[in-house]
Amino acid sequence: MFIDYHTHHARCGHAVGELEEYVRKGIEIGLVQLGLSDHMPLLHVDPATYYPEMAMPMDELPRYVEECLELKEKYKGQIDIRVGLEGDYIESSEEKIEAIVKAYPWDYVIGSVHFLGEWDITDFRQTAGWEGRDRMAVYEQYYSNIAKAAATGFYDYIGHIDVIKRFGYAPEGDVTHLENAALEAVKRHGMAIELNASGLRTPAAEMFPSRRMLEYARDLGIPLTVGSDAHQPERLGQYLDQAYALLKDIGYSQLATFNCRKLVMIDF
Repeated sequence: MFIDYHTHHARCGHAVGELEEYVRKGIEIGLVQLGLSDHMPLLHVDPATYYPEMAMPMDELPRYVEECLELKEKYKGQIDIRVGLEGDYIESSEEKIEAIVKAYPWDYVIGSVHFLGEWDITDFRQTAGWEGRDRMAVYEQYYSNIAKAAATGFYDYIGHIDVIKRFGYAPEGDVTHLENAALEAVKRHGMAIELNASGLRTPAAEMFPSRRMLEYARDLGIPLTVGSDAHQPERLGQYLDQAYALLKDIGYSQLATFNCRKLVMIDF
């Protein structure tokens, strides 16, 4: 069962390729399920004055959903398309997030933390934000927000749960307790996580999350799905062979899939 639940396309501004190109590529590489999951529009900063090309404009959101649904029907029988959204958790913007989550017929919503305030810790243009900061304090705030995201009930799974390691900035002290607490929050609120293979093409040179976190997630019984986080059609499914091999080595035999916000476990 070959699936890829984390993808982006041209609407978000920092990816290339139209949705249909991803669908055709998914058919070409043999995906059984393809999750379309572009970024939620920015809610807490002014898109006109913030860094450009961060997320789709708000007026594109209904067009995105409409196109996803059209493609789902057009390619029915060739590939099973799931309509998703990567919905940032933004502290103090919960009401706006909830409105978007409830407004559309999603199959699933990914809960991701990119922002600490107005600082996007995953943006290569903003790495200077680490300068002069207490790195442990940054990690504490990040993982606290992961737990808060899990508690909202807005999301089906947490995306790239340890993406804070993306650019190699790490505290001197051990962060195992922070990682474990985040996973325990996910378990407590009945959510899943993803194994996001895109970490292999970042300075972290490791998937999100680490093997250690995956093993703890397994011990906790947390369901898990997979995604390439492709921002180009040719990267659809990239490194997922390694992701599947890692999961099997750790002891996973099933993957989480989602249909109309319902969790369905499948063998792989």
